[in-house]
Parts: sequence; C-alpha cells; structure tokens
Amino acid sequence: MTALLEAERLCRNYGGLKAVNDVSFQVLEGEIFGLIGPNGAGKTTLFNLMTGLTPVSGGTLRYRGELLTGLSPHRIAEKGFGRTFQNIRLFKGLSALENVKVSQHVTTKCGLLSAVFCSPASWAEEKEVDEKAWELLKLVGLAGRATELAENFSYGDQRRLEIARALALKPQVLLLDEPAAGMNAAEKHALTEFIRGIRDQFRLTVLLIEHHVPLVMNLCDRIAVLNFGELIAVGKPADVQNNRAVIEAYLGAE
Repeated sequence: MTALLEAERLCRNYGGLKAVNDVSFQVLEGEIFGLIGPNGAGKTTLFNLMTGLTPVSGGTLRYRGELLTGLSPHRIAEKGFGRTFQNIRLFKGLSALENVKVSQHVTTKCGLLSAVFCSPASWAEEKEVDEKAWELLKLVGLAGRATELAENFSYGDQRRLEIARALALKPQVLLLDEPAAGMNAAEKHALTEFIRGIRDQFRLTVLLIEHHVPLVMNLCDRIAVLNFGELIAVGKPADVQNNRAVIEAYLGAE
C-alpha cells in the first residue's frame, strides 16, 4: 500500500488560537483511516483544511504527490475528494434524487448550450446521471423515497443521503464527518459493514471522524488522535488504544 495523502506540518491559526498545530501524517491507499479526539480537538478543522474549505496557515497537503494546499474546494473535489459534514448540508427543498443528481454535475462534460438545445450528447449524459442517482439511492436503501423532499427524512436517512451524494462525485477519497451521530447500536453496526462495503466496491480510501470509539476501533485500519490541535498518536487500533497520551486525553491523568 502506498501513501495516497500526505500532510506535513499542517497548521491553522485563529489569532492566538492554534486549532491545528504542526500535524503530519500519511493516509495509505485503500485504507480506512480514523480521526478521533475530545471535543474541540481540531478534527473537523483538519477535514476543512484537507478539502479546501478553510485556508491553511502553514504546512502542506499532497495527494498522489501533487500539492493541494491553496486549491479551491471545487478543484479538490474534481481531483477525487467527496465528503459529508458534521452538520448535514443537504438541499432540503429538493428531493433525494435531485440531491444526488446535483452532485454529479461536477463530473459532467456537456456545457450550458448543449443542455439548453438538448443535444444528443447532453440528453445521453443526463440519462446517465439519472440512472447513476437511482443506483446510489438503492445502494443506501433510499430508492423507495427518491421523490420525497430531503427535509422530510429522519436524521439517519439524511446521513445516508449525504453519503450517496458524496459518492455521486465519483471520489477516490471519501471523508465522513461523524457518520454515526444519532444512530443506535444496530444502526452503527450496519454502518460499519456499509462503509467497508463501499470501500471495497468503489475502491475508495476512507477517512472518518467519529466520537463513538468502539466503532472506530472495529472499523479502521489505522487511527490518528488529536488533542488541542496537536497529533498525539498514530497507529493501529490496538496500539492507539493502549497509548498513555491517548488515555490521558480522554480520561485525564492520575
């Protein structure tokens, strides 16, 4: 397995506050990489740096050796990054099907004029987008509700719709921000199997932030732990679980 994503001394400062401070790690191609830490540790900020939503204050991020630092979110998405958010960001006034179709238009090739004049190429591409959206909704178990507005979905179903929308970008790297939030034990178990399944089916590299530590320990190949914006451990689940600095970050020192 080769390094797909490399962060080197990444920093994000807000005045005197160092939300992410000198963080370096590698994510290997094809692995499920977990990011954990107490509330306010800088996990979502790190995801925002990786996807271009927040400018980097210092350090570099490379994808397949190519510098990502300074690129806009849509350019990073075009390179193969898809993500969900801690606070769900669906188009709640659109149907489930429309939400997934909107995401696919980042990867379409026909321009505005082709769409306006309904050229054969535009029609064929739109048909493909529609079919792919139905396929993804079926994958996440929402095909039966394709025409319903996203605002009428339960919290768990909105989470699944977000994952379908992220997959519509045809990502090579999928970032999931607290995908198990609000789920019960049975739903969390099903989510674990689902993430493994889509990793294998779509040949993805998956990064996830999650507060439910047992889920992360069971699902992830490797885990990074942040505390107060600093990386305090990286390794396999068993190694991280027994790391004294990690135990102190969660439970406090004696």
